[in-house]
Amino acid sequence: MYLNSVKKFLLPVLTMFLLTTILLSCKKENKQNETQMYSTTGNASGNQETPANNSSGSGTLTGTYNAATNVWQYNITWNSLTSAASAVQLRGPASAGVTGALMFALTITAPGVNGSASGSVVLSDQQETDLISDKCYYSILSSTYVTGELRGQIIATAN
Repeated sequence: MYLNSVKKFLLPVLTMFLLTTILLSCKKENKQNETQMYSTTGNASGNQETPANNSSGSGTLTGTYNAATNVWQYNITWNSLTSAASAVQLRGPASAGVTGALMFALTITAPGVNGSASGSVVLSDQQETDLISDKCYYSILSSTYVTGELRGQIIATAN
């Protein structure tokens, strides 16, 4: 009888201890992800566009993502477009070769056939997941290629 009483008491206590330990472990992991910084990179070309095109232009992206603030900072440069850049877009979620939805129109800071875009945007939790899972890309549009002259898949690497 004493043994049954001990079992009835210990089983719920041990179960609560185990559940509390698991929940606290998850919370600690989430806190670590919130303070994580990521470097983002991506090279763009016409053959990465969907459908691919014959542009001889190229583009380069560098940036950082701060998971604590959800701020993605980007610097994009391009050269040798067939006509001046008309827009730069962040798109996703999409793997290479797949078209994604427009997430943000990015700010062109130096327009032209050779130019740049830089700035920062605040991502939602889902956009963060897509970015750090390499499911986002940037596209540079021109009047020659109105749906995109250059495309570059964005690779996020934890620092």
